[in-house]
Amino acid sequence: MGAFPQRPYSDMGPVLSSRQTGQAWEKIAESFLQKRGLIPREKNFFSRCGEIDLIMDDGEHLVFIEVKYRRNSHYGGAVEMLGKYKKQRLLLAARYYLACNPAFLQRPCRFDFVAIQGNQANPEIQWIPNAFT
Repeated sequence: MGAFPQRPYSDMGPVLSSRQTGQAWEKIAESFLQKRGLIPREKNFFSRCGEIDLIMDDGEHLVFIEVKYRRNSHYGGAVEMLGKYKKQRLLLAARYYLACNPAFLQRPCRFDFVAIQGNQANPEIQWIPNAFT
């Protein structure tokens, strides 16, 4: 037997997959960072090591960005979602990205974290530059 079919619409509009929801919030984070001077390089870089949500350039650094969204903080807020395991996966994925893009090997890099809570009409965005080394 297969999984239950998803309803295409809920009472509040279309039902989005978690992937679609994540991409929508990543787009909001990207726009937020662009307004602060960062230039997009790549979105959703996938490797066996993990995924990097956004790769941007701040003029000096190549910036690897993790975006996390939580509707509310009942089970922990978005900021608490960046654990040790996720950091390790991001670091491995960034190393792989640099190996695939040797032109960036000499650039200094940093890891930023964007935590978003709330709803689309009034999102609470917290940007943490250089979240870990």
